Amino acid sequence: MTQDLSRLTHAREVLAEADCLHSAAAVQAAYDRLAKDITARYAELNPLVLTVMNGGLIPTAEIVGRLSFGFEQDYLHATRYRGATSGGGLTWKRQPDPALISGRHVLVIDDILDEGYTLVAIRRALMEFEPTSLAVAVLAEKLHDRRAAGAHAEYIGLRVEDRYVFGCGMDYKEYWRQLPAIYAVKGL
Repeated sequence: MTQDLSRLTHAREVLAEADCLHSAAAVQAAYDRLAKDITARYAELNPLVLTVMNGGLIPTAEIVGRLSFGFEQDYLHATRYRGATSGGGLTWKRQPDPALISGRHVLVIDDILDEGYTLVAIRRALMEFEPTSLAVAVLAEKLHDRRAAGAHAEYIGLRVEDRYVFGCGMDYKEYWRQLPAIYAVKGL
């Protein structure tokens, strides 16, 4: 219990000192733009929307709440280990049903495109199920030069500087995903 309280106290201190990179209003405007762009592409296609857990939960809820067309929804939960001997393979904690993906227009929603290694592995794995199309939407794209080859998103809400960011699905040591704005840890 004491350890949990010290972690919470630390998280509160980080939030108190954090820099706000994008206000709640700016984030809401980004969700509006993403929903408009997604509607223009998918309104007549009966897409499957896949949430990347855990970070994609809040952006997905915000985006799909703005969509007025029919779609099916599911989620995936995957991790990737980049150890020297593992080769960086994808480990599914929860894989979507391949039958839902095959022959469908699929939209994957996540919180942030950072280095993108996991996203590349997710795309590769989902393409094995032969969707008609596969696209990715992220609330934020981090600007830096460490991007994995092939890592990209077709729909990007906001761009953030190369810092440790949290809020809007992104966490600081498992805290603050629920915040309506995007913050950066002071000094990082």
